[in-house]
Amino acid sequence: MSLSYRQPGVVLTDRFFTVPLDHDDPAGETIDLYAREAVASDRAGQDLPWLLYLQGGPGFGANRFVGKQAWLGRALEDHRVLLLDQRGTGRSTPANRQTLPLRGGPAEQADYLAHFRADSIVRDCEAIRPQVTGGAPWTVLGQSFGGFCTTAYLSTHPEGLATALITGGLPGLDAHADDVYRAAYPRIERKVAAHYARYPMDVERAHRIAEHLLSHEVTLPNGYRLTAEAFQSLGIMLGVGDGSHRLHLLLEDAFVRTPAGRALSDAFQEQVQSLLSYAGHPLYALVHEAIYGQDERPTAWSAERVRAEFPQFDAATAVTDGTPLLFTGESVHPWTFDCNPALRPLRETAGLLAARTDWRPLYDPARLAANEVPVAAAVYHDDMYVDTAHSLATARTIRGLRTWVTDEFEHDGVRAGGPRVLDRLLALARDEA
Repeated sequence: MSLSYRQPGVVLTDRFFTVPLDHDDPAGETIDLYAREAVASDRAGQDLPWLLYLQGGPGFGANRFVGKQAWLGRALEDHRVLLLDQRGTGRSTPANRQTLPLRGGPAEQADYLAHFRADSIVRDCEAIRPQVTGGAPWTVLGQSFGGFCTTAYLSTHPEGLATALITGGLPGLDAHADDVYRAAYPRIERKVAAHYARYPMDVERAHRIAEHLLSHEVTLPNGYRLTAEAFQSLGIMLGVGDGSHRLHLLLEDAFVRTPAGRALSDAFQEQVQSLLSYAGHPLYALVHEAIYGQDERPTAWSAERVRAEFPQFDAATAVTDGTPLLFTGESVHPWTFDCNPALRPLRETAGLLAARTDWRPLYDPARLAANEVPVAAAVYHDDMYVDTAHSLATARTIRGLRTWVTDEFEHDGVRAGGPRVLDRLLALARDEA
């Protein structure tokens, strides 16, 4: 049963769907999907084309906008919008430390989670499209991992697409996870250098915090074990528009004096645990490297292995040598599951996914080379999360794709730039720019 309600300028409707867990076994187990339909109040009764939004991640539910925030206002000018909680996220059937034990042990949990990649998400979209549009193709807007899904959509079900719009999410078509991280660590190092150039006082502040964590056991109020490596992972903030400024504000007042000596302040710990927690999006950690699996090679904790090729990221060495601490970025490691209380029960499950060797191909280069769907992609010039060179190489292989390469925005350009970014992509797809 659908329920409609209003926010400023928008009519929203809760939509629920049932899809197979394994689309190759349509008579087998099912899971639920949730999506929020949005339409401008003054166009609620009109027959409008549909735009499906696929969120970044993996593992995040769709944006919860209030009214016509960010890009949504522009989309609602000429579309009805479906904000989909991809399988396992948001209000769709959840996959987390509380629910996964219902599957059985780690092996059964890993087999279940193998169905939570882009290929299954695309088939979900095709399963619900007839119920939403009556069978008409729709425009898909894919942000980050949502762009990976959109590229998979173009590879397997282009008949379902009227237009494809991608922001910061053109994947390397044949890039193994090792290739992804081997390209990522130098980008992250550049972002850290730019941060320290902007805020040179943060060199000492980050160094002092790392030194403290290397010599003290710190457990945050939510049970998170804050190690030096976990602290370094706050560098994920540097990939978004205001991230450098927010990191600086976090570091500026980390310590307080106590009867037992200097300690990390409660205020600092409260902010850090919020930034590092995976309680609200555990799928991000569980399938983060699995989204790159396409052949018989396991991902095998790629980010951790490849990091060893870049010894300048070692926190203990930075403290010993007095060199600036390098933050890290978008990566998941075995210790992530040891530190984080929301992930600890899933450590063995994650290890089994990392060892898996039966991943299916996600993209079809031949079909992409023959593409007939209008496609436009925003590629951010020095994107910390998705390698620009990989994205541009892919762009050259998709027939008819038009790119907008810009350094005006970071990876979150569709949020920060909002209507302007979407307007540019729509114009490119219509060949008007």
